[in-house]
Amino acid sequence: MENKAIAYLDFEIDKLTNSIENAISGEVFNTSIIRLKLDEAKQIKKRNWSFDWHKELKNEARQVYKLTTISNPTIIHGLISITDKKDHIFMDLIESAKFNKGQHKLYKGVAGNLVAFACKMAFELNYEGVVSFIAKTQLITHYEQTLGAKLFGDNRMFIDTKEALILTTKYFKNF
Repeated sequence: MENKAIAYLDFEIDKLTNSIENAISGEVFNTSIIRLKLDEAKQIKKRNWSFDWHKELKNEARQVYKLTTISNPTIIHGLISITDKKDHIFMDLIESAKFNKGQHKLYKGVAGNLVAFACKMAFELNYEGVVSFIAKTQLITHYEQTLGAKLFGDNRMFIDTKEALILTTKYFKNF
């Protein structure tokens, strides 16, 4: 039996916004979420991230997407790695850029935007918006309260259709 390391997600939902929001001014920026290919790995500077996103890009079972603002597509605000489980979307990793973490973050709403994108994809693939992930124990209540996620065994959580629709329509107005 293969011994695989489990990635427990520990992203923070700081605020559910309509896009991403400047933490100081409150100005809202429209975003774009685009798939990254392996040959685009140079866009990800390892020093700006806690996870090894280059390794994630090499995993053929996973898809990595970057979140940028439409006005400045060269700056990556967040990354998400997902796997299509053929009946739902599984979030393998999700991370805000270092400048969007902690007390002095520049932008709010990054993680919420990425989760909403995973839900949107789950709707588009006819999975009724269902997304699952494995949460760190200390963040289970946080995800229940901020995302409406439900626990279904150990640390595995899922976002069901109703909650997925709320998130998707909040971030994607034309959905």
